Amino acid sequence: MDKIINLKTKNRTSSTIHDAFSIGIFLAIREVKKASLWTTLLIIAVMVLTFLNLIVISGVLVGLIQGSEDANKARYTSDIIVSNLLKKEYIEKSPWVIDTIKSFPNVKEVTARYVAASKIEANYKERTRLTDKVDQANGLVMGIDPEKENSVTGLSKFVKEGEYLTRNDSDSIMLGANLLYKYAPIDSPGLQTLKKVEIGSRVRLVVMGKTKEVTVKGIIKSKVGELDQRVYIVDRELRNLIGRSDYNVDEIAVKLIDGTNEEDVNAVKKQIVDAGVSEYAKVLTWREAQPKFLTDIKLTFALLGNLIGSIGLAVACITIFIIIFVNAITRRRYIGILKGIGIRALSIEISYILQALFYATVGIAIGSAIVFFVLQPFIASHPINFPFSDGILVATPSGTLMRAIILIVATAIAGYIPARIVVKQNTLDAILGR
Repeated sequence: MDKIINLKTKNRTSSTIHDAFSIGIFLAIREVKKASLWTTLLIIAVMVLTFLNLIVISGVLVGLIQGSEDANKARYTSDIIVSNLLKKEYIEKSPWVIDTIKSFPNVKEVTARYVAASKIEANYKERTRLTDKVDQANGLVMGIDPEKENSVTGLSKFVKEGEYLTRNDSDSIMLGANLLYKYAPIDSPGLQTLKKVEIGSRVRLVVMGKTKEVTVKGIIKSKVGELDQRVYIVDRELRNLIGRSDYNVDEIAVKLIDGTNEEDVNAVKKQIVDAGVSEYAKVLTWREAQPKFLTDIKLTFALLGNLIGSIGLAVACITIFIIIFVNAITRRRYIGILKGIGIRALSIEISYILQALFYATVGIAIGSAIVFFVLQPFIASHPINFPFSDGILVATPSGTLMRAIILIVATAIAGYIPARIVVKQNTLDAILGR
């Protein structure tokens, strides 16, 4: 008998909740249809802007660093970077290493680089006394095959002034923009920049105690710190300066065929390591070679974006609360009549929650369309020109879904609380407006 009674009670409770939801849905639809069009549009606009605030601010902050990571990959390391072991000055057996890497089917292009410490002196001819200040800058000089380097990293696209090197430029160099005071106006003992150097200037390149007079042919501004602090010269000229007659290089950037993903990159790296290259060189994927500070800043900016977004979320919740509360207060008599004719308080509360969810859902849908079909493609094709990065908008479906759920939950709570406050009032007082 007790089981039968409990079963009937459960069925009755289930039926009551179902009826409450059905009536709540009916009331919510009725209220939305009767609401002022401008009021509805205003509320939806608030929700759209709130959702964009949650997505865009965090996405731009993260995208600022993501742009730096993408630039570091595309313009410096490519998909895989091979460098000398810590205890070695260069990559031993470099010709064999290069041939081995080229033999893998997924490898598209390879560029080898010579790298050495250098000094650039600009006013060596004008100095009349040893006490005169020297216009000089220190940086790594990189010997490249201009054509191969350009095929892997597209370096020629980042010539800010002048022209790109050719194989015949035996006495010409390109300078990274950060070596020039014009582009990096910093004057400190720890960081010297060239003050009076421009395209066509004759300067002295000092490498391992050997000097060579060269002409500045171009200025490289790639927004990759590693590159904008370097001097560029044709590889054979640097090889002569450092006395490297064995063709052993210092860096090898490996570009894979188009369409390769991160798993493919890791697979090719494993193939290179398994072939024995790791005995003579350090092999890293582009992600492993990323500077640690970029990863740290990216995490910091993500947290900062979430913090700023949470403020916007709080503002939206307060806005929804006020709108629902004012709406419920002004319709106290209507709510009292509903209660008086037997409409359950739960149905009325559900109706207001559903109204709030309607505004949030429409706002999220419009906001998502704006992010994925307007903002993200536009910014991808027209990156934000930050001083040290070409910023993009980072917005993933999973991250967007998470923020949408947070906004929906917060909006439901903001809609429920004011409805609950008004519904709890005495029915007779509500009808009489007391």
